[in-house]
Amino acid sequence: IVGESGSGKSTLARVLAHAHPSDGGTVRLRGQDITRPSRRELHGVRRQIQMVFQDPYASLNPRMTVGRIVAEPLIAFGLGDRHEREARVAELLTLAGLDPAVADRHPRSFSGGQRQRIGIARALAPEPSVLICDEPVSALDVSVQAQIVGLLTDLQRDLGLALVFIAHDLAVVRQVSHRIAVMHQGRIVESGSADDICENPQDPYTRALLAAAPEPVPVKPALRKTEVLA
Repeated sequence: IVGESGSGKSTLARVLAHAHPSDGGTVRLRGQDITRPSRRELHGVRRQIQMVFQDPYASLNPRMTVGRIVAEPLIAFGLGDRHEREARVAELLTLAGLDPAVADRHPRSFSGGQRQRIGIARALAPEPSVLICDEPVSALDVSVQAQIVGLLTDLQRDLGLALVFIAHDLAVVRQVSHRIAVMHQGRIVESGSADDICENPQDPYTRALLAAAPEPVPVKPALRKTEVLA
């Protein structure tokens, strides 16, 4: 989902994640209407749809250790006992390109890119089928953006995740998306395959976004070494 600031992208993300009520339309997950789930159904829906937030500094509780942050969804959904959660946290940190030994440290010890990796590990904890990424690289340096986009595309492929990737930069969106929806003033003005939208845009606003898009930074292979990475 691409569009300028204020176009409604983040509001749509919150509606999809059931963090904000919808005032119209339908949300479907695997063909099932989940627009207004019952309280019991909502628990399962929220496990299936997780979010990676824009600001890696504000989205992590500074008083918690990394291990506790990543384990939060496991505790919330009642998944595993203490030993199983510890093993799962180590696995998730490795998936995100971090050394499991950092589990005892606090977020203040990490760079922005490292914190975003922690946020990704946390979002993956309950094994969701959909990962909503709300401008996950906009607060990061360009070289780190490429690493995070590479990590997300690898996870998308390896784990069979559906990504809803939100950004204002069409060059970044094209690298990770199979389909693109363009939002302007609270509505989708154009949608289609990534190739069709980028090579044959129909809406004037889409053409303006393409004209303003910088040259894309090549996506770097996701780093999976057991070390702390930027």
